[in-house]
Amino acid sequence: MKLKMPENSLFAILLRAPWWVSLLVVAVIVLASGALLPAAYVPFGVMGALPFLGIALLAAWRQRHAPNPARVAELLGQVAAMSWRDFSALIEAAFQRQGYVVTRLSHPGADLQLLKDARITLLSCKRWKAANTGVQPLQELASAQATLGASASTFISLAPVSDSAQRFAKAQGIHLMTLTELAQLLMP
Repeated sequence: MKLKMPENSLFAILLRAPWWVSLLVVAVIVLASGALLPAAYVPFGVMGALPFLGIALLAAWRQRHAPNPARVAELLGQVAAMSWRDFSALIEAAFQRQGYVVTRLSHPGADLQLLKDARITLLSCKRWKAANTGVQPLQELASAQATLGASASTFISLAPVSDSAQRFAKAQGIHLMTLTELAQLLMP
C-alpha cells in the first residue's frame, strides 16, 4: 500500500515551501518550549520540533538543485520568444545531454522520440506557446504512444493545462512537465 500525504496537510505545504520556513518553525517551537514550559518539560517540547526539522532537511535536500526563481522566469521568457526550430533544437540538445538518443517525428501527436535504456518516451512540445491547453493535444499524444509502442510520454507547455486535461493526463499516465522541470532541463 502506497501512502500519500494529503496535498494541503501542514507537512505537504512545508515540503513545497523553502526549506528555511520549516527551520523557522523549529526555532519557534524550541523558543516557545523554553519560554512557556517548566524546565523539566522543555526537552519534550523540543522533541515536538523534530518532525519539522526532518521536513526542513528533506525540503533542503529536494531544493538543493532547484534553480533560482528569477533565473527560471528569465529562461522561460527567452523560451517563449523562440521560434519552433530554436525551441525544438534546445529541447533536443537538453535531452541528449542527459544521455537520450533523440529522433524527430512527423507524427501528429508527438514531436520527438527519446530513447534511453531501451525505453521509448514520446515528447509533445510543439504547442509550448499555446495560450491554454485542453485535452485534444493530450489525446493525440496518448494515441501516438499507443500507435508507436512507447512506454511513456511527456507534454511540454508554458501555459497552464486545463483541469480536464490534467485529469486526462493522469488517467493516461502522461507526464505534464512543470515549468521548473523545464527550466532545470534547459539549464546547462
